[in-house]
Amino acid sequence: MADSFDSQQGMVLVVSATDSFLAKSLVSKLESMGIGAGFSHGQIKDVEKLRGNIELFILFMSPEMEEMTENIVYLKDAASDLDRKFIVIGDAAEKENISEIIPETLVLQWFERPLIMDDLMKCIQKYMEDNTGENRKKTVLIVDDDITYMRTVYEWLKDSYHVGMASSGVQAISYLARNKADLVLLDYEMPVANGPMVLEMLKNDSETGQIPVMFLTGHGDRHSVLSVVSLSPVDYLLKTIDKPTLLKKLHDFFASRQ
Repeated sequence: MADSFDSQQGMVLVVSATDSFLAKSLVSKLESMGIGAGFSHGQIKDVEKLRGNIELFILFMSPEMEEMTENIVYLKDAASDLDRKFIVIGDAAEKENISEIIPETLVLQWFERPLIMDDLMKCIQKYMEDNTGENRKKTVLIVDDDITYMRTVYEWLKDSYHVGMASSGVQAISYLARNKADLVLLDYEMPVANGPMVLEMLKNDSETGQIPVMFLTGHGDRHSVLSVVSLSPVDYLLKTIDKPTLLKKLHDFFASRQ
């Protein structure tokens, strides 16, 4: 049976290697509650089409699924990129095996068989209420070739935002081709494709042209500031900025766009 999907934003993707009656019943239950849901056998090309809309992965483990290592790795990478979570359903042995691929930081909850459907539904409903619609965390993409600095900013922002990271302009363009972002924090000075070049590429693409960009710069002198401002970013931030000031800047920015 072919994979089926709901095109609604904020969907739950139920993944089972087999045509599991329980998995497909879950899709029907979610849809009856007004939660967008889809079913997949975990094929990469099919999941890729909807990855930007997926809010939560429900993974039904089975011997067949355990053999699909490449597919599980892809799902793990997609969840990590999107800052999404898994609910995993399986027995103790399957939990131990899948833990070698999917880290616990990406797992919202484990459910052992026999599955209590009401408990699963409550878990899904609470997660969707807390992470979609008006409660959805904004997504911020950090683009910086200084990996140490980028990871520092990631640590500062991760509790308040979904955070993506790219260490070059090429990686940033690739990320935005597959994921949505509400704001890009873009290093002004990078090798090969610097900040201005990346900003120009973003503005010239219909899919990314409306994404607001804030420059990160290590230079606060008048000439440098004027060079940055002339490119019309929504703001520029000195890299000496501290965590509280950065969080306030982003909070105020998003509040102003409500």
